[in-house]
Amino acid sequence: MASLIRHRKTRIVTLEQGDHLLEHCQPKDIAIVPDAAGWWTYFIAEDGSVDRYDIPFPSYKEALWSAKAAAEFDAE
Repeated sequence: MASLIRHRKTRIVTLEQGDHLLEHCQPKDIAIVPDAAGWWTYFIAEDGSVDRYDIPFPSYKEALWSAKAAAEFDAE
C-alpha cells in the first residue's frame, strides 16, 4: 500500500515492492520504490515521463532525505 507525505507542496509517494508507479503517482510527484538493490528515487515529469537516479539508496531514510532535498529545489 502506497503512503504519501507532502514536502514544500511536492507529493512524495512511497511504494511497496511490486506496486505500479503510475497507478499511485501523478505528474510532479517524487516516488520512493524499494527493490532487492535498495531504495530508488523516481521523478514524474509534467508530461508523465519518468526519470530516476542511476543508483538506489541503501536505506529508506536516505532516499526520503534525497526526495525532500529535490522538493526543496523544485519549490524555489
